[in-house]
Amino acid sequence: MNYYERAKELKEETIENRRYFHENAEVGLDMPKAKAYVMEKLREYGLEPKECGHGVTATLGKGGKVLLLRADMDALPMPEESGLSFACNTGKVHACGHDFHAAMLLTAAKMLKENESELKGTVKFMFQPAEETFEGSKDMIEHGILDNPSVDAALAYHVSPGKMPVGIFMYNSTGTMMYSVDGFKITIHGKGAHGAYPQNSIDPINIGVHVYLALEALMAREADPSKSCVMTIGNFEAGTAANIIPDTAILQGTIRTNDPDARELLVRRMKEVTVKTAEVYSGTAEIEMISEVAPLICDSQFTEEIVEYMKELEIPSLTPYPNISASASEDFASIAEKVPSAFMYLSAGYLDERGESPAHNPKVQFNEDVCPIGAACMAHCATRWLGK
Repeated sequence: MNYYERAKELKEETIENRRYFHENAEVGLDMPKAKAYVMEKLREYGLEPKECGHGVTATLGKGGKVLLLRADMDALPMPEESGLSFACNTGKVHACGHDFHAAMLLTAAKMLKENESELKGTVKFMFQPAEETFEGSKDMIEHGILDNPSVDAALAYHVSPGKMPVGIFMYNSTGTMMYSVDGFKITIHGKGAHGAYPQNSIDPINIGVHVYLALEALMAREADPSKSCVMTIGNFEAGTAANIIPDTAILQGTIRTNDPDARELLVRRMKEVTVKTAEVYSGTAEIEMISEVAPLICDSQFTEEIVEYMKELEIPSLTPYPNISASASEDFASIAEKVPSAFMYLSAGYLDERGESPAHNPKVQFNEDVCPIGAACMAHCATRWLGK
């Protein structure tokens, strides 16, 4: 089967599916609408889907090697300002393109089912929730997505907006493609008092400020400058009134790095520095890790094989861009830690004003011309790798 030609025939169906996910955006682990829609479509295409944790899986083919094709399908919790006719109006928005991923994988599943008799192995589909909260992959792994049948390799695609033409595919077969993420919540416990009598308090705001500065110094003086390391405190909450010193203060942030050893050092030292700084000012601190995802390091040989298969497709605009690395994080890393994996970015931008807003921006727009490209790449690469 010429998957690109078939994907072009199915372009409007793929777009229709994408717009359903977009208009009915859901966040986190619990995604009842998306789950039901995916299962309905897979049954319509002749597959037998089943729940896997909070996600959906299905298989097709006949024994042999097993390739996992993964798509995340969750949105972000913020209002949409794209101006699109199918914009979501529930305070959630597909500002990272996961609606495309789910729609393209549905089309790939349909085409692979049509060509099932020619497959030399098994394709396993993974429709995943909660990538943005870094919970979805782990949830589905815990519920057996890599087992029964056991997965030999995994492949995922991610669309990318911006001022660039459709058709560029970006990858990394030589090092870290995306950074780790360790999200943390620090709760500082002090002693509340009247603002006029600070000597009677243990001020958690004061402690929080010193913790913040100590963590900045940690990055400046203990992070290896030959590695890429980022720490951000994005949330600092304390108090309810100007004349009351509160009992507690909360700081939330993330640590990201491209190096596993640097990750171990910074997470450990973040905890030590926080606890000891709180003790200096007579308070205490407790730390909750709210996400723990390794750097995304793709398998070199498998990635290069996928690149070669993509080059076989007669798509005029398809252009390779190797060795990219991004400081954002991706919970597909939890899959890549366990089986040889490849992760591809597909450009889905515009060269006009529609390309001015980046991902995770409420005004972002993605180009639907990427739909047949992504679907064709997944189906073709699966067929070629299984038949190798």
